[in-house]
Amino acid sequence: MSTYTAMIRWSRNGAEGFVNGQYSRAHEWAFDGGAVVPASASPHIVPAPWSDERGVDPEEAFVAALSSCHMLFFLDFARRAGWLIDSYIDEAQGVLGHDAEGRQAMVSVTLRPQVTWSGGKQPSEDEIADLHHRAHEACFIANSVTTDVTVQH
Repeated sequence: MSTYTAMIRWSRNGAEGFVNGQYSRAHEWAFDGGAVVPASASPHIVPAPWSDERGVDPEEAFVAALSSCHMLFFLDFARRAGWLIDSYIDEAQGVLGHDAEGRQAMVSVTLRPQVTWSGGKQPSEDEIADLHHRAHEACFIANSVTTDVTVQH
């Protein structure tokens, strides 16, 4: 078993109207490797000036985590099969909606990976589809959520 940590830091700026909901949601995420990421509530949820669109919001981070996990398994399975990948770009998209109980939830995430292959050995469309299927099945982030995750390749 592995344990993962993140430190989330927020502090109130001076005389902000905290009790009235008029306070900045900007904060930061700090990770054990030293990366510090500016974060905020989504401007779709909390309007400016109380959110900071330059920060990563939890919804974006959720979509990125699913996409990144899928990509890392895809790259590894392709490598093991002897295929050479030059680039992998995914313009992933998540949809915030309502679940069966009426609660707000990320109801779907669509991954749209564009893979550039090189070398003499190229996978067929069926082999690429199998790589994506295996990557999705192996992705422990996807295995941890109830969100519908679709891969369009």
